Amino acid sequence: PDLIGTGFFLLGAIQKYLISVFDYLSIMSSSLSPLIRPAELLHLLKEDHTLVILDARNSANPRKTYEQGHLDRTLYIDPNLELADIKANLAEGGRHPLPTVADFCGTLGKLGITPESRIVVYDDQFGANSAARLWWMLRALGHAKVQVLEGGIQAGLGAGIPSSSNWEAANPTASYPAKTWLWPTVGINEVEAVATDPDHLVIDVRSSERYRGESEPIDLIAGHIPGAINVPLTVNLDETGNFLSPEKLREKYAAIFGEIPTEKIIVHCGSGVSACHTLLALDHAGFEVPNLYVGSWSEWSRNGKAIGKSV
Repeated sequence: PDLIGTGFFLLGAIQKYLISVFDYLSIMSSSLSPLIRPAELLHLLKEDHTLVILDARNSANPRKTYEQGHLDRTLYIDPNLELADIKANLAEGGRHPLPTVADFCGTLGKLGITPESRIVVYDDQFGANSAARLWWMLRALGHAKVQVLEGGIQAGLGAGIPSSSNWEAANPTASYPAKTWLWPTVGINEVEAVATDPDHLVIDVRSSERYRGESEPIDLIAGHIPGAINVPLTVNLDETGNFLSPEKLREKYAAIFGEIPTEKIIVHCGSGVSACHTLLALDHAGFEVPNLYVGSWSEWSRNGKAIGKSV
């Protein structure tokens, strides 16, 4: 009987070990979806002690928004101060230029994030402001284990994830060990050089009204980069606000890209934030992630460049 009991114990231990190995390999795999459903996050909250949840909501006062209520165990990150390095003159990089890699790695260290951390980020705009930007920044450092919460905080609360108005304290650690952005970005001169080249493709993900120059609620001048095409980020979503399936997204964007390879595709928006929503959608669809023009319309329109309008 003791041998039988010992055998069952060993089998159970081996089973748990194999499950943990398979879980680890699944997490490390590049096939990890960039999106996570609320029910999956609810499970992770109970099971994964490496989990770090980040609130990336942007507003007139992001800190106050966080203090008024957030998902339980969520840490605060400031989209304007920690996900960007905003200059006094917005012509220098637009409204949300990237911080230096060193500064961002320091921010991650203060949040207790290491290469082993499993990260989930959310906002309240279906990933467009600023969860996808944070996702892009982490992936661009080489951090594979990061996902955006499908449906945002609203979906999380609807799935029964507890909320809190407490200030969640991080466990700071050393600065994240990364030296450079690994995903491609382009600057204003590179965009100008290829925007009207038929062998390249520049995609503007802003609303059609902003692209056509009918309205401009944020920047100084209405219009678009001449040669850019308009594919509003809303085409990435279904009627419920969830991302389309990888198959539907791939079909949609394959028709748009045609024969143009991703290394000759540039995606931009107003300030390099919501463009990351489309980059996430493309990653979800299995494409290589194209170039991000971080400065976007907010930089272009402040530098005396040609203005396109469709009105």
